[in-house]
Amino acid sequence: MAIKNVEYGLDKIFEGAQDFLPLLGTDYVELYVGNAKQAAHYYKTAFGFQSLAYAGLETGLRDRTSYVLQQQKIKLVLTTALKAESPIGEHVKKHGDGVKVIALWVDDARAAFLETTKRGARPYLEPTEERDEHGVVVRSGIYTYGETVHMFIERKAYSGVFLPGFKPWVSEYNPPSVGLKFIDHMVGNVGWGEMNTWVNWYESVMGFVNFLSFDDKQIHTEYSALMSKVMSNGNGRIKFPINEPAKGKKRSQIEEYLDFYEGSGVQHIAVATDDIIETVSALKARGVEFLPPPPQSYYNEVPSRLGIHKSQFKEDIETLKDLSILVDADEEGYLLQIFTKPVEDRPTLFFEIIQRMGARGFGAGNFKALFESIEREQALRGTL
Repeated sequence: MAIKNVEYGLDKIFEGAQDFLPLLGTDYVELYVGNAKQAAHYYKTAFGFQSLAYAGLETGLRDRTSYVLQQQKIKLVLTTALKAESPIGEHVKKHGDGVKVIALWVDDARAAFLETTKRGARPYLEPTEERDEHGVVVRSGIYTYGETVHMFIERKAYSGVFLPGFKPWVSEYNPPSVGLKFIDHMVGNVGWGEMNTWVNWYESVMGFVNFLSFDDKQIHTEYSALMSKVMSNGNGRIKFPINEPAKGKKRSQIEEYLDFYEGSGVQHIAVATDDIIETVSALKARGVEFLPPPPQSYYNEVPSRLGIHKSQFKEDIETLKDLSILVDADEEGYLLQIFTKPVEDRPTLFFEIIQRMGARGFGAGNFKALFESIEREQALRGTL
């Protein structure tokens, strides 16, 4: 695993991030979808999200409907177009259901917009005040890769349920949570030769640092390969790995994504849990589908993969094998992770469930097993 400046430690690397854009965390993630009402029911039923807020015809919107779901610190906004002539509808027509907005919580949305646009960001939304009886929110936005947007959200003077224009969404149907707590990271796929362009963009425009890098010698199978660099802001709360395809004998998962999403975009959302066994058991019971399990030999190698952290490892390997949960370790601890199948018919967006036990990496030791599982799915789809 290639870690930049590892001799100084990750804390020293994060100190290299510039402080002109302080980010407090992920505010929300907005998906443009074909039918927000039905998508909301799916995420409540399958993933344990709860109803939070609603905006649509009843609140004065004429062109869209949005449902807001929450689980712990995670907020998902599901938005659909109400008319054929709509940028939202055009986005769904081209990309299918997918992430449009990654909203970042900031203290000053005007300053965030000014600092990023003067460094070359393409504007999406000029700083805008939105008010209601609960106060004021300031929003601004810039484009990142593809048609994806970073929205800056300043809500320190707001006490409403979500944003002005939204009302509480009261529903009698709220299945229990499955234990998802916050967004750990979000991964973007970009086209051939574009990874370093976007790495440079995050460094110069957002003040991020590249603290992990993987090349096609590390991320490959017999048939396919990819390259990836992980970008982080200064406090480490926002992490965006960026993938691009690499040459292989057959088509990689990144190529498949780019073909069906018809461009660059968010490949997966990694959500954290404190008990991955309980969370994954609940998700499977609710019908969430995960990638096929690795071979038995993978679990035989878990103790050696843990290295110096073997004595701290408390989970039962047989239970992990039964649930197809993967294990990896780095210098600072170990992690447990598992990946869903795509959550729509196009083989594009999926979710990762992750539990960190000190580790700050991304499961480099699991890449081969993971990508072989994905390739088995690609073979079934005829896209390998």
